[in-house]
Amino acid sequence: MTFQEFNFNEHLLEGILSMGFNTPTPIQEMAIPIILAGNDIIACAQTGTGKTGAYLLPVLEHISKTQKHHSYCLILAPTRELAQQIDQQVEGLAYFTGISSIAVFGGGDGIAYEQQRRGIQNNVNIIIATPGRLIAHLTSGVLKLNHLTHLVLDEADRMLDMGFYDDIMKIVSYLPKTRQTLLFSATMPGRIRTLAKSILNNPQQINIALSQPAVGIDQQVYRVHDAQKTPLLQMLLKNGSYTSILIFCSRKEIVKSLARELKSARLNVSAFHSDLEQKEREEILLNFKNRQLPIIIGTDALSRGIDVEGIDLVINYDVPGDPEDYIHRIGRTARAETTGTAITFVNHRDERKLKSIEQLIEKPIRLMEVPDELKSIEMAKHAPQSANKRPQQRKWGNKSRPKGRPNSPA
Repeated sequence: MTFQEFNFNEHLLEGILSMGFNTPTPIQEMAIPIILAGNDIIACAQTGTGKTGAYLLPVLEHISKTQKHHSYCLILAPTRELAQQIDQQVEGLAYFTGISSIAVFGGGDGIAYEQQRRGIQNNVNIIIATPGRLIAHLTSGVLKLNHLTHLVLDEADRMLDMGFYDDIMKIVSYLPKTRQTLLFSATMPGRIRTLAKSILNNPQQINIALSQPAVGIDQQVYRVHDAQKTPLLQMLLKNGSYTSILIFCSRKEIVKSLARELKSARLNVSAFHSDLEQKEREEILLNFKNRQLPIIIGTDALSRGIDVEGIDLVINYDVPGDPEDYIHRIGRTARAETTGTAITFVNHRDERKLKSIEQLIEKPIRLMEVPDELKSIEMAKHAPQSANKRPQQRKWGNKSRPKGRPNSPA
């Protein structure tokens, strides 16, 4: 099937072809006709399958047939990074149609807020927003959505994970009851279905390869001790031929610490975390996308907020607590039918997490051998001390550490 078969108007089709898109993905092939027919939809598809195009293209087709004088579509997204990426997709696909859009999100200065306010007052056709900042514009009275025809919830499961359920319902209360609602989610827990029943009208349902990694991902596991993680990581980064790399950690404190260590090893790396200013985060993502920065370290927030093709390596420095998050992390590589590698470090505490992941993906992950030169690291750490030599007390500042207290986590 080709995009010409959807009978999009010529200006929209020109935008599609100019961006190099010729053949729709499975989620696009299934969802676009349903949305063009005016039905609500609840679609479950993993990252990297073309979800954004699946809802944007039919919405753009609808708006292209209007006078373009009002705000017709609201797209809710969990993070500012995703909102910006969707806005960029709109700009590319709608380039020849005259359809306007704006990304509305918090974290900026007064100038950014004023730019958003002006865009809203000018009746921009498509608003892509994070829930919190959108509510601020709604309650101020600046934003009126009386002519809205489409509501899209992108990454709906992530929004609920971040505690946006009440915000979503508040936003819905401002919208016309007669509208088309499109809900896209990578997972489909019970609370997503509860949300769908509240805001969708007799929706059509689509499931695309739920909770399965892309076939082009080479998944690997290293069973390691904590002391071996960083040396192994440095070895993989320096000896491999990877050019675009994401490293995921469980906490931002680990992200910051690991970034310092890798920079000391003369690796070009940036830490991506919530303590950074918005401009700093945007600059990191732009440099990564432009191949000026080869390595980013972040937490799971990064796994849902980055949409860059050509990532050839994802490393789970820490195993994610939720098996679904593993799917999202490694889904950053092998996008658009490309190939990639996903490596996970598993210590003895994370064996159960690994088992849950393998149960979810319904196959074991290939176990790799830790290089011989790294095995001595843990052996030296646990070497027995001489019987006639008392262990030294560890110091905490200027105070002796009390005996019997467990080691603090790394």
